[in-house]
Amino acid sequence: MSAQDLTNLLLIGISQGCAYGLVALGFVLIYKATEIVNFSHGEFMMLGAFAALPLIGLFGFWMGIACAILAMAVVGFLLDALVMRRIIGESQASVFILTVAFGFIFRSLAGMAWGWDAIPFPNHFGGSLQIGGLAVRHDRIAIIAGTALLCLGLYLFFSRSRVGIAMQAASQNQLAAYYMSIPVKTLVSVVWALGAAVAAAAGIFNAPFTQVDTHLGAFGLKALAGAIVGGFGSIPGALLGCLLIGVLEPFADLYLPSLKGVSAYIVMLAVLFVRPEGLIAQTFAKKV
Repeated sequence: MSAQDLTNLLLIGISQGCAYGLVALGFVLIYKATEIVNFSHGEFMMLGAFAALPLIGLFGFWMGIACAILAMAVVGFLLDALVMRRIIGESQASVFILTVAFGFIFRSLAGMAWGWDAIPFPNHFGGSLQIGGLAVRHDRIAIIAGTALLCLGLYLFFSRSRVGIAMQAASQNQLAAYYMSIPVKTLVSVVWALGAAVAAAAGIFNAPFTQVDTHLGAFGLKALAGAIVGGFGSIPGALLGCLLIGVLEPFADLYLPSLKGVSAYIVMLAVLFVRPEGLIAQTFAKKV
């Protein structure tokens, strides 16, 4: 393999890992706030990409994307406010079944609204950047840059804003946060909205590569595997795990074609055997 081919595969892996990382961020944010693993989270990614298609036609590319992300944030907020908070205290099995059921519902609704065939997504970042003898596609640069900006924005939000700090307090000890007059229920719904919005952004960034169809939500399972590899309670760990899987995947598909599509889960199982808490363990323990 030439150095150019190696670099191309590496860039493909990094951009894919960034897309996984954005979805994994939503998984981890919701889990840290509620201790719920939302198995329908990948469908937020799928719905965000579908919603962007007509909105881009109505309002233009950037405004359409912003409206689609905002729409998915509203869906995430309402899902928690109307449904999820009403099953607090139920068994983990019930929560698991409910989130899986929502995944099927969202997929069916998308199929009825937009059809079951793959739809091309408008690629605003067409063309490529020439670096020496290497051609780097603009859309891959966009997804890497977009992930970096979103991660920076989330870091500043959680470390500098009053709402972000209140969210961290509520995720640590909801009862203490409630006694400090923090609106815990509303903040949890905002976390769901934030997770859904980030997942929608991931779906929109990734849509030019995969097109948009009802199976796009399966992308979330690989993001979940990446989050487990990195450490499910740690946001940096989840990002690291997703980047690791994203980089390994194109090489595994090339050299081990019989494992195409399942290499992420093999890596997850290997890490769980060696280090069950993930590569970067949760840096704090919940206080009781």
